[in-house]
Amino acid sequence: MATQTLLSDADLSSEARAVFDDIRKTRGSDFINNFWRALAHDPALLKATWERLKQVMGPGEIDPLTKEMIYIAVSVANACSYCTHSHTAAARAKGMTDAQYSELVAIIGMAHQTNGLVTTLQVPTDAEFQV
Repeated sequence: MATQTLLSDADLSSEARAVFDDIRKTRGSDFINNFWRALAHDPALLKATWERLKQVMGPGEIDPLTKEMIYIAVSVANACSYCTHSHTAAARAKGMTDAQYSELVAIIGMAHQTNGLVTTLQVPTDAEFQV
């Protein structure tokens, strides 16, 4: 259950409406997900989050599908079910195959296991790995 109501388009301030309009234009879709609807209570936070997300997830040195797959891994590590689902959907929309998803799940699982072992054993970092 949400801790904040999800604002409908009719309930938006003019500032939040402008951000929603930009989300729709940028994504080429009329769909505004619940994350943005919850943030719309604070138009300044909504705008800042959207602007930063556009920058980070926009064109860069890392391709869009890889960015979504990284987002999935971090979302799993942070136990964010919402983000795991939304970024899995986004990755699939960007072409992630079932085989890629299976491989990603295996990598995330392996990282959890080895991270847990290293943390439990308090293995010191090799000098060669330090910058």
